Amino acid sequence: MKRKIKILEVNKLYTPQIGGIETIVQNIAENLKHQANIKVLVCQPKGKTVKEWVDGVFVIRCASFGTVFSMPLSLCFFPYFRKLSKTADLIHIHVPFPLADLACLLSGYQGKVIISWHSDIVRQKKILLVYKPLLNWLIRRADCIVAATQEQIDSSPFIRPYAEKCRIIPYGLNLEEYRIKGTILTDRLNHKTYVKALFVGRLVYYKGIGVLLQAMKRVEGCELFLVGSGKKEKDWKASAKEIKDRVHFLGALSSEDLKKAFSDCDFLVLPSVEKSESFGIVQLEAMAYGKPVINTALPTGVPSVSLDGITGITVKAGSEKELAEAMQRLTDQKELREQYGANARKRVENHFNNQMIMKQMLELYQSFTEKEKREGKEA
Repeated sequence: MKRKIKILEVNKLYTPQIGGIETIVQNIAENLKHQANIKVLVCQPKGKTVKEWVDGVFVIRCASFGTVFSMPLSLCFFPYFRKLSKTADLIHIHVPFPLADLACLLSGYQGKVIISWHSDIVRQKKILLVYKPLLNWLIRRADCIVAATQEQIDSSPFIRPYAEKCRIIPYGLNLEEYRIKGTILTDRLNHKTYVKALFVGRLVYYKGIGVLLQAMKRVEGCELFLVGSGKKEKDWKASAKEIKDRVHFLGALSSEDLKKAFSDCDFLVLPSVEKSESFGIVQLEAMAYGKPVINTALPTGVPSVSLDGITGITVKAGSEKELAEAMQRLTDQKELREQYGANARKRVENHFNNQMIMKQMLELYQSFTEKEKREGKEA
């Protein structure tokens, strides 16, 4: 019987912590656990070390003192990384995550390293000055860099010089999981005939929620539902006071209720304004339910997920006017929403089907572990 390859997935956090990258790591671990021996090394947001099995995946959550600048502070992460790396055939690090870069450097690990490039560091420029040499070391050290889109490579000054070792593997969805339906938004409507616009994401600066709320003031016949939480929530609730009868802050939802929200909305809005938004998995989730998407023309992969004039509308990032016009257009034109929605579902089925994506990821893992075996024999 052929031995399963041993993969160490490394990220900041893991489910039930909510986030796009956390969803991606969970997706890989759960879908490839039968084909590979996968362990997941992450940190606690705060608290003691926990070792547990989560849906058939062994997860080590290293103790941390808390989170500073979006990064958990953990000392025991380093010895755990070193110990687990000794038995791994391959380490897959999801970046940006400075703690993992440093752990890899200090561990002395000589095997194959794959990094998934999820986004550039955009706002934290002072931190980047310190982190940049370490990040560049990891990029050079990596045997392969995985990006979700070509635009992600082209727009990043960090990985663009290493385009020859980049591999494009999009994010995918298991469409069977997107059959849950409900009336979670309809039940909250103040105006029962109004169209339902949905935003899903952390309430942080780069998501463009300030622009979205200003745009909503120009839109008629529509109510906006925001799912998520974050530091700016209080400020944005205050700025939405004059349209509070048409804006609903729902906070964080369970996985099941979130799917109900996607099924119940009329369209999704992703108004992100910074390159920190590199893909936007929520676009796929709405599209899986046959919903059109309004996104922004960022230089990243965002507008290549939902296509302008085919599965939705793409507007200039930061433009309240263009965003309001797009929202009004989808609010007023039911047939257009249905046309874009049908195209959206087909696009997910044809290009972002999880079975196809996971096959590509497994083949990538196998190609590098087999390469290491060949190199070991030659040595």
